[in-house]
Amino acid sequence: MFESKYGKVLTVILVIVIIAIVGLLAFLAYDWYKKYVVNKDADGFVDDFVGEVNQGGDDSSQTGDLADVEDVELQGTSGLKTYKGFVVLGTMEIPKIDFKYPVLAKVTSGSLDVAVAYLYGAGLNQPGNTVIVGHNYRNGLLFSNNKKLENGDKIYITDNTGTKLTYSVTNKFQTDENDTSFYQRDTGGVPEVTLSTCLDNPNDGRLIIEARAQV
Repeated sequence: MFESKYGKVLTVILVIVIIAIVGLLAFLAYDWYKKYVVNKDADGFVDDFVGEVNQGGDDSSQTGDLADVEDVELQGTSGLKTYKGFVVLGTMEIPKIDFKYPVLAKVTSGSLDVAVAYLYGAGLNQPGNTVIVGHNYRNGLLFSNNKKLENGDKIYITDNTGTKLTYSVTNKFQTDENDTSFYQRDTGGVPEVTLSTCLDNPNDGRLIIEARAQV
């Protein structure tokens, strides 16, 4: 009698363990598939975008002017390239962390699910500072690996005019989520970018990466 009940308990525990393992494997498989699809789509877009720029096509509709971006968004026209329905300002590549994504023109919950986005500043490759934000999903997507960046690491940004600039990381720090003091700074007329993302624990604040163009 006792052995029978003991056997049933072990069977139940075994079933629970098997279900947990299957669930974990399913979650890991889904996470891998999501990363594969997102990265594949982003890589393809960046490669095609750079390819079109290198071919020297008509740049008349590929302005990086932010006023034009706002007009495009309001009118729903196709004057600028789009990625998954969002207007694109350009692309960003960070070889050290295998990062290749479009830079979208507007921060929304939807845009930050698929790429990184312009938040504030002069505009891509323009004199002054430009703030770009992205999620830290802690799984390798988007800005998840920004914590691995160090001073001197390279960031490549191509804008809608076909200009591609190389930036070098100059500063890395953590700050409060409400801190915007670093948005405006004197760059001496040189293009700079600031990458902002959550820390692994979002309640702890933000990780900030500053980089300066090599001009």
